[in-house]
Amino acid sequence: MSLAPAAALAWLGRQGTRAVAASLFIGIAVPPLAAILKPGFPYALFALLCLAFLRVDPAEVKAHFSRPALVGAAAAWMMLVTPLLIGLALLAFDVPERLPGLYVAMILQAAAPPVISAPTLAALMGLDAALSLATLVLCTAVTPLTAPMFAALFVGPSMAISPYALGAKLLAMLAGAAIVATLVRRVGGKEWVARQSERIDGLSVIALFFFAVALMDGVLGAIMTEPLKMLGLTMLAFALSLGLAALTAFVFARLGAGQALALGLAAGNRNMGLMLAAAGTAVPDLTWLYFAVAQFPIYLMPAMLKPLARRLVPPAASA
Repeated sequence: MSLAPAAALAWLGRQGTRAVAASLFIGIAVPPLAAILKPGFPYALFALLCLAFLRVDPAEVKAHFSRPALVGAAAAWMMLVTPLLIGLALLAFDVPERLPGLYVAMILQAAAPPVISAPTLAALMGLDAALSLATLVLCTAVTPLTAPMFAALFVGPSMAISPYALGAKLLAMLAGAAIVATLVRRVGGKEWVARQSERIDGLSVIALFFFAVALMDGVLGAIMTEPLKMLGLTMLAFALSLGLAALTAFVFARLGAGQALALGLAAGNRNMGLMLAAAGTAVPDLTWLYFAVAQFPIYLMPAMLKPLARRLVPPAASA
């Protein structure tokens, strides 16, 4: 890598959460880019996972798995407890009858694992990225079992998700990303990879930019034609994401701020794209629109919460 591109990537990596937030607004403001970048969406998804594995020291991840009770408790909270609580709350407020499309979207969101970029975002905020990655791996591994269960429980047979197809996709994605990261570490060496942390963050920001542009296709038009609906969906998306993040951080507060906030960030930002890909075209139009709007907190929460993370997590603890 030549000096100029390497320096540019390092600069972009240092911008971190600000660059991630800016990419969201670029995606909304320049909708024609969506048609150009959308074909690269699955590649960006895989690249993010590769970079997440590469960004975190494998020894730190293994250390978390050596204490399986913590990772298991975090995964159980995210994949069993919170989907059940959200589903019951939606039923209590009669959301299935009033807004069936929104109900399906929120059930899918609650049953989804954390976004693949959760460890990257945790690293950009100076939180425990290793714990975030270990929890992400376990949550993703159990998704083929838990997601169809909650879809059947709260939505019914019209929302059938094949656990075999979903499991095969997840296994291929995780194993492939782990293999790529291992090969890079073996070829470049552990010390070389450690020196590339800012450049890896810069590449992650670029991959996240692909997501923002591709997923914001049509959002600007909806904002212009139905501003009140979009405002309501946006407020709901932020309320759910921030609420899950705060509740999770509170539940795991005894671990310390660096770990509790990392788990809260993962719990608040769910991989709805994975769920929608598995569900196919069986979801209402409102579900798809909410999915796009739900990206707002994913891209903006790191920038919003980073000042809090800096106050609560000392630099020495986050290093």
